[in-house]
Amino acid sequence: MHRLAAALLLLLAACTAPPSGITPVRFDPDRYLGTWYEIARLDHSFQRGDASATATYAANPDGTIAVTNRGWRPDGTERSVEGTARFLGDRNTASLGVTFRWPFEGGYHVIRLDPEYRIALVSGPTRDYLWLLSRTPTLPEPVIADWLETARRLGYPVDRIIRSQPPPA
Repeated sequence: MHRLAAALLLLLAACTAPPSGITPVRFDPDRYLGTWYEIARLDHSFQRGDASATATYAANPDGTIAVTNRGWRPDGTERSVEGTARFLGDRNTASLGVTFRWPFEGGYHVIRLDPEYRIALVSGPTRDYLWLLSRTPTLPEPVIADWLETARRLGYPVDRIIRSQPPPA
């Protein structure tokens, strides 16, 4: 039984740790709170078909972070999911485990963040998960190219990136 528990813990840790060779940035979690617009992403089943998306983060009294993800289909249909993020280590390291449906937890690692907290590049537990987020619904094309080049240099398959549209008004 102890082996099974140990194996399960190892499996769960593998779902939250950053990809090998990726170091999450240092950050001020309070400055990161608020709404972020998805500019681009690598596609996954939980977002498949979304034309646009936002993520909103708010502080919980227990020190965790409330997460609300909203997505819109091309026809304007909206869907949302709420979850909780916990720090995987130091509160000032942008490495969190996010749970939308217990006991499943996924990694959320900010790997590049502009000094003004306007743009973030976020990885999941493997290089198959990547989001480019912004405080605004759009970014200039040269800015997007620069941030995606960072991801490419880090080994992410940016040739598979899906560009998001601004959410409906």
